[in-house]
Amino acid sequence: MSAAKVKMREKKMRNQPASVQYPSSQGSGQEGGDTPSTGATGGDGPSDIHRSTDRQKKHHHRSGWVRGHQRDGGSYDKEMPKYITGGAFAKARAAEVSAMLKAVTKTTGSSHVFGALPKHMRRRAMSHNTKRLPRRLRDVANRLREKSLQAGSKKKKEQAKCKSRKARRRHGNLLLEFNRRQRKNVWLETHIWHAKRFHMVKKWGYCLGDRPTYKCYRPSYRAMSTHCLLQDLSYYCCIELQGEEDKLLASLSQLTSKEAGPTFAAVLCTSGKRQGSVVVYRAGLYPSQPLGPVTFLWRPRTQGSTHRQLWIWAHPTNKQDLLAELQSVCQCTEAIVPPLVPAATTAETGPTPEPETRPEKTPEATRLPGTKRKRNCKDAGEPPAKKILGDGTRSPTCPVTWRSNSTGIVINDLTMEIVRYRLIGPQSHSVLAETFEAATDCDERNKSQTSSLWWPEHCKDESKMNLHRQQADVFHILKDIYSTGELPAGTVLGLAVDDPRLTLPTKKVKALPSVKQTQEVDEAEEEKRRELMLRGVPEHCCQSSLWDQSVRDNVTNNKMSEQELNRMKSEVLVPGSRLSSTPPQGRVPVLLVHQPGKQVGHEMSSWGAGWDLLLPKGWGMAFWVPLVYRGVRIGGLNMSLKHSQNKGIPHFPHDYPDCPAGVCFEEEQEAELLNKFKRRPPAKRTNYIKHGCLAPFRCPWQQLAEEWELIAMQTTTRTDTLTEEETTSRPDDGVAKPQSRFTVLRNRKSLRLLSDWCRPTTSKGQRRCRVGQAPPLDSSAARQFLAEHGTSVVWVRLSLPSKGKPELHAAVCVPVAEDLRLLNKKLDGGGPQEPLHKNHFKSRIKRKKKGAKKAATSSDKTDGKESDLPNLTTSTENPKSSSESSADLIFGLWPDPLPSVTSHCSRVTLGWVTQGDFSLSAGCGEALGFVSVAGLLNTLLDQPAEHRGVVLLRNPASLQYRLAKINIEV
Repeated sequence: MSAAKVKMREKKMRNQPASVQYPSSQGSGQEGGDTPSTGATGGDGPSDIHRSTDRQKKHHHRSGWVRGHQRDGGSYDKEMPKYITGGAFAKARAAEVSAMLKAVTKTTGSSHVFGALPKHMRRRAMSHNTKRLPRRLRDVANRLREKSLQAGSKKKKEQAKCKSRKARRRHGNLLLEFNRRQRKNVWLETHIWHAKRFHMVKKWGYCLGDRPTYKCYRPSYRAMSTHCLLQDLSYYCCIELQGEEDKLLASLSQLTSKEAGPTFAAVLCTSGKRQGSVVVYRAGLYPSQPLGPVTFLWRPRTQGSTHRQLWIWAHPTNKQDLLAELQSVCQCTEAIVPPLVPAATTAETGPTPEPETRPEKTPEATRLPGTKRKRNCKDAGEPPAKKILGDGTRSPTCPVTWRSNSTGIVINDLTMEIVRYRLIGPQSHSVLAETFEAATDCDERNKSQTSSLWWPEHCKDESKMNLHRQQADVFHILKDIYSTGELPAGTVLGLAVDDPRLTLPTKKVKALPSVKQTQEVDEAEEEKRRELMLRGVPEHCCQSSLWDQSVRDNVTNNKMSEQELNRMKSEVLVPGSRLSSTPPQGRVPVLLVHQPGKQVGHEMSSWGAGWDLLLPKGWGMAFWVPLVYRGVRIGGLNMSLKHSQNKGIPHFPHDYPDCPAGVCFEEEQEAELLNKFKRRPPAKRTNYIKHGCLAPFRCPWQQLAEEWELIAMQTTTRTDTLTEEETTSRPDDGVAKPQSRFTVLRNRKSLRLLSDWCRPTTSKGQRRCRVGQAPPLDSSAARQFLAEHGTSVVWVRLSLPSKGKPELHAAVCVPVAEDLRLLNKKLDGGGPQEPLHKNHFKSRIKRKKKGAKKAATSSDKTDGKESDLPNLTTSTENPKSSSESSADLIFGLWPDPLPSVTSHCSRVTLGWVTQGDFSLSAGCGEALGFVSVAGLLNTLLDQPAEHRGVVLLRNPASLQYRLAKINIEV
């Protein structure tokens, strides 16, 4: 009998009484096995005595219980017992009847009543609608359903009541959902606007727009070149420092150096007229251990006071390191815990009902589970959900203020407290002048009354109103300027403007400059315009109420809602016209900060200049939509990278390999590129080993700097161009490798000297640019320069005079004499080709695959045969390869540790590219990256004067070298 039949027999006999016994195949020759022996007859009854001997001999192979009809005509005994005991027989039959009733009335394991129905009457819909059951079973089914619902509500959470789209799109439900989604990643105030039009990415703890969903690469470049591009930079972190000016400057001087450029103590910056930028280092460790670039803005001085206020803007990846360093140098160790703020105030949530009118039991408590929630008039009394303004991921008890008892300096973390928009392009000032209007004065009635709003109180002070009128005059002069780049870099203008929603046009219009004709220009206005272009905004006009925390909070809390604004607009007689009087809460303090354009090099001066607009939080969308309606283009993170690339400056954190944020970015980028490489099948991947590319997904800067420093230490005199055999033998010499950490050269004096030695030219190398009187380059000058910057790398710009498009991590190599002859021929092909390399790891990968297959097929063999396979594989490998783990091998990639990065290819490597693309501004391929200072000086010494600064460029997935001109722009 099969195991399935045995299992079925056990299931059927589970509830049978103990008096019913079936004989086994060893103790009985019955074929059917369905005749029981009762307790009355025992084991010696007539059924056991009178058996058919012939049937035993004929069917000796069949035993036990057999299901169904038997082929021989029957397997049950035909003879009846001669006598039975009445009492015992009745007792046994009663036990069988009770077992049968128990089996019929008992419900199944699923506790459903549907088991009482025959199979042909069961329907799946009965589990959802009990009315489909027969009437005799409906009551039982309803009781079981209520019981299961009550049990389920205790074990798991009750499911959401509102599942329809209409219910989910209600404003209150949407607000709760949006607040829930902001617990992990901070949303900017323009997040919803961007999410509908951009590809969003989660970076640095924020949810940011990366690139638009529509094609706009060239239109965005045209906007930066001819009109205006708008970006939301509110994710940048602001740190405020307050204290005495001399103590602030003494503390901040430890983080900077005058060798790298102007510091926090620059005269124009400390006056508050200009915004400054500087690279911050750890205290006293210049030029090593930089933290990253920051921009800073001083509040203009108050007459008779030495107390100053400073804002430092940093990238979010740089914030924690910078904040810890500022606390250390300013000795601000005492954290001030912020007071607990109630969830909703009366002004924000509206009037709350009286306690006696509030119902004792909410509708949710009396509503049955599983039913939909219906809104009624009683829900209006509940306070609505509050929109998150600022950082929603920060705990309310997390300190944001630190104070020093010794120096008196106070540090405030103003992250997400100030909205920052960036307008890039020559017509940025025209967009601002078209969008904003200087705040109008309050009437006499509002001035005479006390008000909780900031502007009526501001209007009562005549000196402040005189300052406001002067600032409005300067803002009016901006309309007569042709290009934003004509203004001094970093100019600051404080202003108070009316709510821009009041002057929102009915359709999008393109803001254009209102340049007057020569005969229409007044001499006085022309003189003011020239003064503004030469000297910038006067110092007293740089003041703004945005610096005051109380004013910012007042403007944020008293912002007019869209509903109230639309109601006021609907009451205007002429649709679309401006409101007759500006509401008292419709004035906003802002700061306009000029952003300089391209300041390095000799081409495209002031390209990419614009304005930064600083606002109090809560007013982001109120200013964003009016700016969009003036015809600007919107850019994301991708366009920020392209903006830096066209300006020729490093982009943080992509191009700061010596900063902690830059190292973290390179690790994330390598993991992302490696995962993308692994997703492709091996036959469709680029074999970087054959192309001679050691690290296609990262740049080993430390190894490059160490190898070139070692070469410079061994080369004391000027020698010929190194051959590959000489270069490869040098790492094995007895000279110890230097262990110093590489740095990026930022000393301006050294950069100017190195730039002059490279003979800077224009983008396509048509003509040389004028340089200063630099000392000639010889071995002694190079030796003296390397003594200070031997382990440094320098930021360079590479231009391809012919065709070619540089890519990420392209190699910058040294040309040989043969390659320089191709430059005189001006061939379109560019340069030489790299010969194919041999893949030394191909056999190891094949053996690894074969070993895995053999291990899988020989799993059933003896232990002796299995133990022979590892011995064979290890004997064929050399000791060096056997030490490396075969599991880390990836087809087409070099495993760690890497060989010599300088001499691995036929051309010696100088550095790598971090940004590369076809430049729309230069009309040719351009690349930005780093090269070794020691390698660059060694190359310049060996090159003739007319070809000095010419290098080779090769993409990771290509064998073709391209001739390029190297420029160091200062």
